[in-house]
Amino acid sequence: MGSECECEWNEVKDRVLEKVMFLLQRKEPPSYCVMELIRYLSSLNIGLPSADLAELLVSHLCFDHNNPSLWKFLHQALSSRLLFPLQVLSLLSSRIIPHRQGQPEAYRLFLELLCHNVFTFDPTGADSSRLKIINSIDTALQLSQTFNIHALELGHVFVLFFYSIIIALIDSTLDDWGIQTMLSEKPCFNPKSDHCMDNDPKVIHNVKRSEYREQIRKRNSFMALEGTRVAFVIGRGGMFGNLSDRLIKASSELKLANKVLTKVSANIRRVFDFEFLLNKHQLVGTLVGVGSSKTLLSCKYSSCQSPCWVPFDIYMENIMDYKQLPTKSAIDVLTDGIKTLQICNQASWQETFLALWLSALRLVQRERDPPEGPIPHLEARISVLLSIVPLAIVNVIKDEAEHNSSSFQVSMASESRSEIERKSDNSRKHGLISSVQILGHFSSLLCPPELVVCAANHAAAKAACFIHNSMSEEGGSGSGNHAHTYTKPGGNLKHLIVEACIARNLMDTSVYFWPGYVSTSAMSLLDASPTEKSPWSTFLEGTQLNDSLINSLTMTPASSLAEIEKLYHIALNGKEMERPAAAKILCSASLSCGWYIQEHVVHYVVKLLLFLVPPSHSGSWNHMVDNMSVLSAILLGISSIDTVHIISLHGLVPTVAASLMPLCEAFGSLKPTLSSTGDEPSVYMAFSLAFLFLIRLWKFYRPPLDHCITGGGAVGGELTLEYLLSLHNNHIKFSHNELKSNRKIFESAFIRPVYIDSFPKLRAWYCQYKSCVASAISGLSIGNSVHQVANKILSMIYWKMTKGGTLSSNSSSSTISNACGPLTNAGEDAYQRPMLPAWEVLEALPFALEAILTACVHGQLSSRDLTTGLRDLVDFLPASLAVIIGFFTSEITRGVWKLVPMNGVDWPSPAAILQSIDTEIKSILAGVGVDVPNFSSGGTSPVMLPLPMAALVSLTITFKVDKSQEYIHAVAGAAMEICASGCPWPSMPIIGSLWAQKVRRWHSFIVVSCARSVFRHNKEYVTQLLRSCFASFLGTHSVSASKLTAESSVNGLLGNVITPTRNFPSVAPGFLYLRSCRNIHDFQYLNNVIVNLVAEYSRDMASPNRLKSSEASLSLATQRAKEVATLGAGLLCVVGGLQLVQELYRETIPTWLLSMSDVKHEKENEKRSVSHILEGYGMAYLLVLSGSIIWGVGAKSPSGTLSRRTRSVGAHLEFLAQVMEGHISVSCNPATWKTYVSCLVGLMVSLTPAWVQEVKVDTLRKLAHGLARWHEYELALSLLQRGGVAAIGALAEFFHVIDLESNKMPC
Repeated sequence: MGSECECEWNEVKDRVLEKVMFLLQRKEPPSYCVMELIRYLSSLNIGLPSADLAELLVSHLCFDHNNPSLWKFLHQALSSRLLFPLQVLSLLSSRIIPHRQGQPEAYRLFLELLCHNVFTFDPTGADSSRLKIINSIDTALQLSQTFNIHALELGHVFVLFFYSIIIALIDSTLDDWGIQTMLSEKPCFNPKSDHCMDNDPKVIHNVKRSEYREQIRKRNSFMALEGTRVAFVIGRGGMFGNLSDRLIKASSELKLANKVLTKVSANIRRVFDFEFLLNKHQLVGTLVGVGSSKTLLSCKYSSCQSPCWVPFDIYMENIMDYKQLPTKSAIDVLTDGIKTLQICNQASWQETFLALWLSALRLVQRERDPPEGPIPHLEARISVLLSIVPLAIVNVIKDEAEHNSSSFQVSMASESRSEIERKSDNSRKHGLISSVQILGHFSSLLCPPELVVCAANHAAAKAACFIHNSMSEEGGSGSGNHAHTYTKPGGNLKHLIVEACIARNLMDTSVYFWPGYVSTSAMSLLDASPTEKSPWSTFLEGTQLNDSLINSLTMTPASSLAEIEKLYHIALNGKEMERPAAAKILCSASLSCGWYIQEHVVHYVVKLLLFLVPPSHSGSWNHMVDNMSVLSAILLGISSIDTVHIISLHGLVPTVAASLMPLCEAFGSLKPTLSSTGDEPSVYMAFSLAFLFLIRLWKFYRPPLDHCITGGGAVGGELTLEYLLSLHNNHIKFSHNELKSNRKIFESAFIRPVYIDSFPKLRAWYCQYKSCVASAISGLSIGNSVHQVANKILSMIYWKMTKGGTLSSNSSSSTISNACGPLTNAGEDAYQRPMLPAWEVLEALPFALEAILTACVHGQLSSRDLTTGLRDLVDFLPASLAVIIGFFTSEITRGVWKLVPMNGVDWPSPAAILQSIDTEIKSILAGVGVDVPNFSSGGTSPVMLPLPMAALVSLTITFKVDKSQEYIHAVAGAAMEICASGCPWPSMPIIGSLWAQKVRRWHSFIVVSCARSVFRHNKEYVTQLLRSCFASFLGTHSVSASKLTAESSVNGLLGNVITPTRNFPSVAPGFLYLRSCRNIHDFQYLNNVIVNLVAEYSRDMASPNRLKSSEASLSLATQRAKEVATLGAGLLCVVGGLQLVQELYRETIPTWLLSMSDVKHEKENEKRSVSHILEGYGMAYLLVLSGSIIWGVGAKSPSGTLSRRTRSVGAHLEFLAQVMEGHISVSCNPATWKTYVSCLVGLMVSLTPAWVQEVKVDTLRKLAHGLARWHEYELALSLLQRGGVAAIGALAEFFHVIDLESNKMPC
């Protein structure tokens, strides 16, 4: 019945009406009448369903022919698809609801018709007919005008109809009961009745008739309200947000209707919480609903916590890696992580915050007996516990306060702002306070390390003093000031945590009165305790900065922001003699141990750098030269390994890198002058401090092979200079307003984008460095300026080998001459150090290095002289170490230099302890389940290293091991390990042996570092290590090393301590993995290994000795499968981050589904089926949790990841949709496939609904239809509901696919 042959309706509508009336007058059955009318309309070429016919019948029915026969005919017409139900109901509602009091019988019949046909939806039909229906409904309900939608689709009309009907029925009922409603939106039609009760002239007025109709009216009100329950499954969110308020108001005023109103309100809440949608009795509902970490508090406190919080531990331990400086604030990462894991674990805020504190405490306890070495130690770990974690909690509570405050402003505008703020952050803050109070049950984790014993005792004494003073005031007696008492009241880490929370306004001093918080011994010691005045009090009183006070302030952290602000202003504008001292104090204990104000100290240090560096130099560097002493003090003060790591934890690596660039450009462009004492020029030291600090943040000394793999970006934790600047500039672009309003310590004039082109000298050197990485350096033309500088460098290096200042005419001189031409100019002192700008020295240095290596290869320069010359060069210009490392690493990777014997004659020998080091490395690896052969040859063959590697290690072991030299060791140490990875195996044990001979107290650190290097050379070792990680965490599966499973969960994975006191150092497998994973190039291989292990261990949870035939056993097995997936997600995200998670969605999981076969035959089909179900659930949870950790679960994704999340999730769901439509075939077990898809959709619907809104509607539609074929109707409906406004049409069409039975949706 196409629209092309339709007649003009106006010509036939009278005839059609006559036909209808004729059929009704014959009193034939409604079905017969409808069939006759369909034949008649077909003869007139009128398409069905007919919008014009619906309008004709409704207009005739209301109310001229309001008789039962016409209503029965109308009902049959709707069932026979003669009319479109939505249109008829819309037309009737606009006509009947306003007249419900005068026409109660018609209103009753309308409500019955609504209940029977409300979900009848057929999207088929001609376009012209569909357009007419849409326009008719729009006209009747005024949808376009009410909702300001200009282009309506049938699906939009379907949902807006529901919303309009629900509002109309509720408001009409409340109006009938005399309850006034405050409408926040314009209604589609006025719910007020005409109240023409019995004014119909055709009705005979009598008392019985009036009483009968009054009873109908009362029943209609309840029936209308009950009928709204049907419609709530179609929508949720903002459109239905004011319905609960309406019903709560009604229920409070009408007790008789309370039962019905309570049911409807409960339905609304269940829709909001999605409880209405997932049937918990079905398997998918059970799997998706499992995992609430209620066991954390219900079990004994000695069990610590659920393993599902292990991502906290993994992340915290990972950011302690000295080779990795996080570019993103750990505060921001933890803020997102807290909210993500709270949702994914379906936990209370008390459980969430308690898990966070326990992870931070374990991080600290792991460092109680650390190996010595150039790595971050306890200061950085304590900073995580007392600064980073509290600041992340501040953000979490602030987010809740802002969200709830805006919600209250909309719904409760009359409430005072203070009351709003008090209520908004109550739940999370209460959870925080209770979590800290519970920490007392974990006494083993609260024992303070020696570094913080005094601080913990002072915190406990402070609380005791407060209680003592409070009691004295209540008793009316005076009390002395014990603010500076130094007692031994048994303070622990809990006291420090409380002080950190009080400092951030997360708690108040009322917590001092917790039972047992202050010991009785502390109270008794107060009166007898001696007092000592703080040096900071002396400083604030105006005492000048003398040597004694400077030393005291350097060793004592500041306790207030006022002290830091005064110190900052002295460093910026004070006396010339005091400014460097103030800068030194600011960068000392206050930065590393001032945990309660650490964020302010860090930002004041960066602010000082920014203010001392002008925003534009215009070719003049006088300003920075005038401030050279202050800048040098700052750079030297923050160069310690722990301090740099603390700065990185606060997310200021990009900002500091940007502030260092003008310093490098300025000091590197200045020509130094000798000081009166003959020492090295101070401008060289200032340049070296800035330049070496910059490359520590940039980490350019990695092997050139990494450049090819990562593409010069930031994949796998490696950085480039451009990427750091991009982070800095993006931070300014997107967060400038927040910086000005919240941190208040940056001035807009000094926070501006930085580009490398603004620094021509730095840019020229950077380009040269990249050229050296890409290919061998080319020869120089004699007379070139760089050639002349190279001559001067070689003259300086060779001056000890000359007689009277000139080189002897031997073969060595000819080789050097061939490389760089004449070494000296006439009349110039050959050993005089060149007074040249540092940039000129660095530019020429690669050519000089190539010349001396070449001379050494040909036997024209001894190894000892080579090492001495390199050391003289580093002493002259420490920044040259960066060029030496960069050049040597490039040459090592190219593999063109010969191997030299480390025999103790030509080069230093490691033979004395090499065998011992080899045994210890093998012992460490065996302890984590990694089987490796012996590395050393046992003396049968000489120990060899490539010439550049031998030269580099020989140079580095000449450096003095001193804290003042950490700015050099931090660069050289990491470079040595990375350079060794490019050498033939076993170079790392050789290098480690040489360094262990030099610094015996670093022995354990060196051995562990050597053990890490094996994973770069053999993928099988990586697989063995990862398997041990799972075994140690889960305490399951077949692992030969029984000690791996002796202590499962987090302590088994990461260890109680880093290096226990034993004959040989040992580490936990997870700790070794976190320190080794960045040495592995093939991230995709890691992805595959982790995915396969998650699948394998998930299947293993259904083994006969684990799974009993009970629902509780299945729930426990599912919980264990979730723990497996949680570990896999944590290990996976920490390796490759965003890139690896993208690969997981786009490649790894699809490939696994396509290629996986039944890997293990089991005799019992039931157990086999359950194993596949657990496997599917584990993989689904792995995918969702991995994405949640990287992308977040909310609509606001971490910076720069939202579009990637949209593409990755969309691509994966489209792949699933293609499989479900039969376009792609998978080879995994059908039970695995069905469980994976169902659980993935269920987890996304429940945990990450914001993701669903970003997926294409067509993909959602195909997934929903596929789920419907599996009879997962509720899950499919949930998916489409989460699709938002864009999926309204698909949601409406879905009701044509499923038949919602009346017992599922009662009227």
